[in-house]
Amino acid sequence: MTPANISDHGVGRVYLVGGGPGDPGLLTLRGLECLRRADLILYDGLVNPLLLRHTHAKAERTSRATGPHGRRIDQEEINQRLVDAALAGKTVVRLKGGDPFVFGRGSEEAAALSAAGVPFEVVPGITAATGAAVYSGISLTHRDHASAVAFITGHEDPTKPASALDYQILAGFPGTLVFYMGLHRLAAICESLIDAGKPATIPAAVVCKATTPFQQTVVGTLADLPQRAGDAGLHPPSLLIVGECVQVRDHAEWFEQRPLRGQTIAILRPEEQADSVVDQIVERGGQPLVIPMIEITPPSDWSAVDAMLDRLAEFDWLVFTSVNGVQALFRRLWELGGDVRRLGQARLAAIGPATAAALEQFGLRADLIPAEYRGEALAAALSPLVAGKQVLWVRANRGRDVLPTVLTNAGARFESVVAYENHDVDQLSDADRAAFESGSVDWVAISSPSIARNFSRLLTPASKVRLGDPTRIAAISPVTAEAARAAGLPVDVVASEFTWDGLLQTIAQAPRNANAGRGLLDSGVRTGDVRST
Repeated sequence: MTPANISDHGVGRVYLVGGGPGDPGLLTLRGLECLRRADLILYDGLVNPLLLRHTHAKAERTSRATGPHGRRIDQEEINQRLVDAALAGKTVVRLKGGDPFVFGRGSEEAAALSAAGVPFEVVPGITAATGAAVYSGISLTHRDHASAVAFITGHEDPTKPASALDYQILAGFPGTLVFYMGLHRLAAICESLIDAGKPATIPAAVVCKATTPFQQTVVGTLADLPQRAGDAGLHPPSLLIVGECVQVRDHAEWFEQRPLRGQTIAILRPEEQADSVVDQIVERGGQPLVIPMIEITPPSDWSAVDAMLDRLAEFDWLVFTSVNGVQALFRRLWELGGDVRRLGQARLAAIGPATAAALEQFGLRADLIPAEYRGEALAAALSPLVAGKQVLWVRANRGRDVLPTVLTNAGARFESVVAYENHDVDQLSDADRAAFESGSVDWVAISSPSIARNFSRLLTPASKVRLGDPTRIAAISPVTAEAARAAGLPVDVVASEFTWDGLLQTIAQAPRNANAGRGLLDSGVRTGDVRST
């Protein structure tokens, strides 16, 4: 049977996908499906790279200008890349900011594909106008103020002999005007509307970096908005909204009130574990930056784990101190043809709610979770229950010895098995170095002693990496904070609840640095030229 994305002649398919205006949560379900099936992704500079979490394809950024992310790629070259890749049998996603056909060049790409006989599909996206308006609290068609809305480009094709915009008509338009890509011409646009008869006192707003953690909205009148925007130091991408509907923003603004708004938080845990934390940061209005300090790998030899799987029913307690341990043990059990029936009467202990949730994914419920989510508390909670009992600790290749010491002294017949391995990352990428050294990272969130030690090692003078002001460090627990300080890291805050949720709450409650919210380079997000997994 021929796969749905490959034709009978071996020609692939191209999906022109709208990635939305910035918030990764605004990708459509159809867009998500396309990312998951892609072999190659070409994404433009306005796309949030967090969307690439949903694909294992090779991904390349198509720069609009030569810069730190590579050379400029012209539209004709992009068109040809799409055609060539599809003719080679690949499934290609052209991932574009906003909607492919609203002031994008998706129609040109579609025409090139059609001319080459390449099958394609266009997946609409949330366009910047609706994203910017809704995320800044502006109803473009508020029933009391506007019955129509017009989308207008503020940056026409420079090869046109004359502007296609008639400001007399626009000034008389009975509704809301939205100008795309108009920040560099803001004063000229406002002046032209006023000269054409638009009242100088009509409300207007500029929204920059819409739906991202660095969104900024400036409100004024058509006459004073250019001065206000200049004083605020706004940067593109941006939209200009003109109309009476702007005045309702004071009652409907919501996005810019999120607790982590404008703060970039570096997550140092392994990439495969970062998704849930990324989602929590985005939900709170922050910008996550995943920079793993350790890598998780299977054991170099499964024989010890396999032998222990045959003995699971012998144990009275199985103790898990990480999500990794849960996943490694039970995935291996499944691969070998077994399932949870091997557990017999064994009871389960989890160090915290995240580990307990990992057990739930395998249909298992933790019998014991300590009040404090650390090894000392888990050992204390188990101590009265394990005298004369057989206890198995599912662990990594390295870690503290609190459990074996305390539980053996409590009379347990204690054993452990290494179900996964932690390995330090040896170096930082150039992009990660630049992010740290520029001071564009507001917080470094450290979630384990081993991560703290390796992060400190990578920050040594020999590595030529340093933390730039105003970067601060947050530790998930006192144990992690102690390890960080012992490694020479200045810890600014420690979570009161030893979970990621507790850590992010602590960061949100901390006084803001005066320089916070500047964002990362490249419009607030770090990108790479090529991502391949």
